[in-house]
Amino acid sequence: MSVISEENVRGGSVFKNISADDEDTQPTEIESLCMNCYGNDLNREVVKSDSATTRIPELDFEIPPFTQKGSLSTVEGLLDRAVAGLEQDQAVRRAADPEVAEKIDEFIQKLRKLKDLDSEFTLVIEDPSGNSFVENPMAPQKDNALTVSRFKRTVQQDKQLGLRADDDPDEPAADDLEAMRNEVLVFNTNCPECNAPASTNMKLVQIPHFKEVIIMATNCDSCGHRTNEVKSGGATEELGTRISLHVTDISDMTRDVLKSETCSVLIPELEFELGMAALGGKFTTVEGLLKDIKDLTVSKNPFICGDSGPSSQMQKLIEFGEKIDKVVAGEMDIHVILDDPAGNSYLQNVYAPEADPEMKVEKYTRSFEQNEDLGLNDMKTEGYQEDN
Repeated sequence: MSVISEENVRGGSVFKNISADDEDTQPTEIESLCMNCYGNDLNREVVKSDSATTRIPELDFEIPPFTQKGSLSTVEGLLDRAVAGLEQDQAVRRAADPEVAEKIDEFIQKLRKLKDLDSEFTLVIEDPSGNSFVENPMAPQKDNALTVSRFKRTVQQDKQLGLRADDDPDEPAADDLEAMRNEVLVFNTNCPECNAPASTNMKLVQIPHFKEVIIMATNCDSCGHRTNEVKSGGATEELGTRISLHVTDISDMTRDVLKSETCSVLIPELEFELGMAALGGKFTTVEGLLKDIKDLTVSKNPFICGDSGPSSQMQKLIEFGEKIDKVVAGEMDIHVILDDPAGNSYLQNVYAPEADPEMKVEKYTRSFEQNEDLGLNDMKTEGYQEDN
């Protein structure tokens, strides 16, 4: 409990003696704190370490790191300390450079006016050591006026804190995991079409609401052949995944699709089924997947080229290609079903994180035959050393 003395507070006594003979008695006004909203932000406690940078963007004001010692204060105390620092050498400045001293006086007045709260301002404390703190008077509830964000230190900040030697290179090490996530790896290979030397680009990509995948793309400068392949960045899931999308609008063509090499594709309305590994792993869109299916079954089918294929079979495939074109144009509704026993395929939910009314995702237990196809029946991951 705090005790307020009746000695001079802000130049006078807080309370006056009550007297019936005093006709000039007026209500006494004192500063207080609202216990409902904690409406005095200047009284917030602030822990500022030596390495912290303090900024007030509205005034373009900044206190660089390591120019003040660490302190435990309040927002008002930080402002007072800044004013005191600027006033420290004003007497010398007025004699040496009156114009500069006058500008500093004007800036000091701006800092002092902040304490009147006539206008809002932002106090930013950036501390690479993570040891600074601003009080949340509404804890454990959220404080809408306070934002706390975390960031990764730069190499230069590590050097300032003494966590790295001064002669360490400014660039992170090549085997840094985070650096590798943002880097495109390139390795030499041969073109699968003409066997000419080519290069393959590989990158680790995080798919929102799913997992990490590895995307590899090859571009041949000799024949112009391009190909891309997607590999799962994780292990085989415990359960298989079956995703069914009811395509009702042309906008569904833009949904992202990750089809792993173990995923089969079914389109019941077209009586079509594509087995696993037929198209390999792909990261594309629904439209891109349908066009790849058309290319595989119609455009690039070697058994219907020229006079080698029966006319009846050629006609069926041509009609199938025309139906695919209608679906892509939004003229035909279908269901696209991705059935992946490994659980590593994905179809974008445009309503995420809410449920998608046109999409159904099912998890199921793999059959013995599916585990056999994935090579899991003969795989032993525990106690394998006992057999040796």
